[in-house]
Formats: sequence, structure tokens, C-alpha cells
Amino acid sequence: MKLLIIGAGIMGLSVAWAMARRGHDVTVVEQAAIPNPLGSSVDQHRLIRYAYGDMAGYAAMVGEAFPAWDRVWQDLGESLYIQTGTLAVGTAGQDWLNASAEVLKSQGHAIEMLTPNDLSWRFPLLTPDRVDHAFYLKTGGTLLAGRIIELLSHHLALRGVTLMPHQRVVSVDPDGASLRLEDGRNLQADRLIVAAGPWVRQLLPGPADRVVPSRQVVAYLTPPADEAAEWAHMPMVLEIEPDRGFYLVPPVAGTGLKVSDHSFSMTGDPDTDRDAGEEETRALFQSCANRLASFDRFSLDVGKVCFYTVHPPAERFVVEPIGSSAWLMTGFSGHGFKFGPLLGEAVADALEDRRDGAEITRWAAGYLDTRAD
Repeated sequence: MKLLIIGAGIMGLSVAWAMARRGHDVTVVEQAAIPNPLGSSVDQHRLIRYAYGDMAGYAAMVGEAFPAWDRVWQDLGESLYIQTGTLAVGTAGQDWLNASAEVLKSQGHAIEMLTPNDLSWRFPLLTPDRVDHAFYLKTGGTLLAGRIIELLSHHLALRGVTLMPHQRVVSVDPDGASLRLEDGRNLQADRLIVAAGPWVRQLLPGPADRVVPSRQVVAYLTPPADEAAEWAHMPMVLEIEPDRGFYLVPPVAGTGLKVSDHSFSMTGDPDTDRDAGEEETRALFQSCANRLASFDRFSLDVGKVCFYTVHPPAERFVVEPIGSSAWLMTGFSGHGFKFGPLLGEAVADALEDRRDGAEITRWAAGYLDTRAD
């Protein structure tokens, strides 16, 4: 089969990886360099964690995602995953934390419930201010995202995949499995995958109108020198509330300590709104004051902008056939990276008629019952 893929982020490269392993002829078209520094997949790290609120389907999918990543590590010759463990904290009546705990227990995970006193004792680098309860899970950790995209694209080139960086697509034909480049060339294949991140609405007005680019600011912090080694062994921290989506990524494997608010801005142009302003970056930094025990000894390193592509209101992924010869992969809402290889293999199964497309669409949207309504 001859396959064209638009987008060299984790989704596009994962489909390319899965199909190349099966002997297919794959071409990946990317509008910028590979890795694309503005791509949603390209940063120091991304999290993989089982805690998912009441979204039991995605919690279950994480267990399938780890073996898929192991197949990637086997091909790359090294693992780019660092287990950190998962620490979730919340206030009384906090639905996301309570729902996560119930789902995890029902799926057989051993979670350790913590009181504020437990939190102070177990994790003294954090402050228990405004925390009523928490839980800790040994599993979960950090995927070294930028390095993964770099090595995976290199591996695919060696495997015979054609990579076409700096080639902007101006139109697509989902029925004809073809695309037109800005320089006027037309490319055609047997099947087409559109995995264009926050630019997808420019290519597929109509099918992609349901997703929204969302500009998100992240901040990298420098911890006190005498705490640096301890921070490198901390778990990820999640504090997901209706008005707040704070998360912290520990500085593992030489990466920086990253914090952000996972709450969606639902605004922004992925081509132009790329500078993190001093005021918004400083505000994000200050929001850590009630969570970092030595906050006054931290320094703000740099603020960056990342774009999510959000499928409101429930953050469910859109992985579905469009036209007669194409698949759309979008709406990953800031939590899709962890599922890249798993979704890539699923789409490859659909392309080879090994799995039902409608079943894959519901499964990718996080539904445990994948039968059509």
C-alpha cells in the first residue's frame, strides 16, 4: 500500500512507523523542519499516567500504550521513558481526584491515599496548602518527547520512509488520497492520513471544524541547587480542578522542571501567537507559590507556548475515516502523546482491514464499549 501522511508529530510518525514495519510505502509531508519546533509534540517531555478522572476508557488504554511504546524502544534501540510515579492532589469534594481513584481501584491499580500530613512527610518539597487529600501511584512517568520525535524520524528514514520537510500542504482530497503542495506539486497515494495538529482546520474545513486550537503557556523553573537532586526523583504532580489544571513535570534525565495550567485557553493562531509574554509567564510562576515548599528560592527560567488541539467539551480524540480514502487524527487536547504508537498501530490495522473502523473511532474516543450506538 502507498500511504501519504500529513504531519510529522507523534501521530503522523506513529502511523508511519506502524505501516513501515508492515512493509508499506510511506511518505510523510511536514510544513517545517522535522522535528518541527512549533509542533505540539515537540518539547522536552510529555506525561504518561493512568489517572484520568472518570474517563475509564483512557485509563484502560494507558495499559495498552506501554507495550506499544516498548515496541518503539525495541526499534529505536533505547528507551526514552523515565518512570516517576504519579501524585494527584486536591481539595475536598474534588471530583477529578475522587473519580480517578475510583476508576484506578476498579481497574486493579494499587493506589496509596494520602492525608495532608502524609504529603508533608512523604514529599517535603511540596506544601500541603489547600490540599485535603491526595493519592500516589508508583506507575506513570515522563516520555522524552522531543528526543522521541528526533530519533523516530531518523529511524523511519533509515527504514525507507520518505520524509518531506518544509513542504506546506495547501489542499487535500480525502476521496482521491491526494494533496497539493504550496509549490504546485500534487502527490497521490492509495490512502491518506491527516495528522496536522493545530493547523488541521486550515486543511479540512468542515470535518475539522469541531476542534479548536488552544494556546497554552508553560514555564520552566530552576529549583534551589541543594534540592536539585531530590527534584529529579520526584513524581509528576497533578492538580486538576474545574477552574485549575496545574501539573508539574520533574526534571528527569537532564530535562527542566516544567509547570503549567492544563485549563484550555481555546484561543490563538498556531502560526503567530507563539511568544510567551512576561506577565502571563510570571503569573504562571506565581501560581506555584502554594505548591512548592521552597518557592521563594526558585527562579523562573523561561516561558514557552504550546498549542493543543481541543475537541470540546469532553477532550475525546477524533480518529476516524473521512471521504473514501483518508483518515483524520486530531483533537488530542494535550493528552494524546502517550497514545501515539498505540493509535498508530490501530490506524494501521484499519488501513489493512484488520479492525473495524467504527470500533477504532469509538475506542480512540475513550469509550469502553466500542459498539456503535
